[in-house]
Amino acid sequence: MTPQSQLTVVAPVEATRARGLRELLATLNTTPGNANPDNAVLPFGNVPTIHFARFSILTDATLGDLQAYDLPTPRHPVYLAFVVDCDGPAHRTLADLATRAGSGLRAIFSHCVGFGTETDLLAWMRDHDRPVAASYVNRVGRTVEQVREESALQRALSDRVNRAALGSPAEAQQRRRDLVNFAQGEIEAGRLRLTPPGPTPIGWWLAKLFNAVFGVLVGLLALPLLVLLSPLLIPALRRREKHDPEICPRPDRDALMQLQGLEDYDVTNQYTALGTLKPGRFRLWLAKVVLALIQFASRHVFTRGYLARVQTIHFARWVLLDGETRVLFTSNYDGGHQAYMDDFINKVAWGLNVIFSNGLGWPKTDWLLFRGARREDRFKFFQRRHQLETQVWYKAYPGLTLANLARNSLIRRGLQKARMTDEKALAWLQLL
Repeated sequence: MTPQSQLTVVAPVEATRARGLRELLATLNTTPGNANPDNAVLPFGNVPTIHFARFSILTDATLGDLQAYDLPTPRHPVYLAFVVDCDGPAHRTLADLATRAGSGLRAIFSHCVGFGTETDLLAWMRDHDRPVAASYVNRVGRTVEQVREESALQRALSDRVNRAALGSPAEAQQRRRDLVNFAQGEIEAGRLRLTPPGPTPIGWWLAKLFNAVFGVLVGLLALPLLVLLSPLLIPALRRREKHDPEICPRPDRDALMQLQGLEDYDVTNQYTALGTLKPGRFRLWLAKVVLALIQFASRHVFTRGYLARVQTIHFARWVLLDGETRVLFTSNYDGGHQAYMDDFINKVAWGLNVIFSNGLGWPKTDWLLFRGARREDRFKFFQRRHQLETQVWYKAYPGLTLANLARNSLIRRGLQKARMTDEKALAWLQLL
């Protein structure tokens, strides 16, 4: 099994070069915000380990919200974020990008502070790769290669299958055998490939085991302390919940139209958001604890297609920026934006509250878990107001949802089984 990893290269943009950067990034696209995989600047399709990639210019129109706490508006630079979800170690994909698309990356990053003609591209990208506070992978071990090969298999078998009504359940076995023989012939001729999964790196298993043991031990040691401190922590939380300003105005119509213009070109969409944490150490440490718990759960529990009850997210991540005062969130999800938000509200609104209620302006919560995202209009105003344009977005397997990927894997497993009952053979044929 090949595990997945993340890259989050973030660098400040030269103030005088922001417009030129936007113009250059636009040349990578076929439609607004959607990358041409074979574009001349950075041909993402030439890097076989990339699932998703994006460039987003990080501006923040909500910084002035800190004035609600009688705090001055901070001055943060405009950043360029290069975000990648990939197979295998991130450093290998970074090196591969530098080799295959070095000139294009240089042209893009030349708009950033401190990047010159003599800059070592790979070292610079490594230096600007920000640590991920928490991340989610829908199905750990499913590679781009696997997705593409199984999709090709599904198309080939779907075109070949006899769709006439079955005379008897036993006839399903014969049709399956015909398809198995057909697929074997296509594989031998080199027209189809079903590459076996690679070995899981021993270091990855050891790191995961260590993380699990360490996490459980820390939890067991921390639990008595949390119980002891709860008479102080719970009132502190409630006091902040009651008095924190709620800043959820209706988003600007033109900005909303701009965001919507970048969506629904594929069955999958992107989401990029940036926000400021509520001031004070209490909110910072609560946010860091929650992100650590998300990372632990994503690494050890939610690895097989579910994030709590939500099944539409391919990849997601949270990254702390600017001295841990702001959070960058990105995700890749199936379906439309409204359905994505409704899915969270209906299934895990409490989870949204736990994660995002430490963000400045979140709809008021009760006891961390309640209200908040359940206040639908205010929640939707909040998340759209903090959403940023994704100037360039790449998906390695357009047209395929997570449901498609799961179906195609079932087709492959069924093809490779030595025997099936009549009923299972019929169910397998119905997948086609």
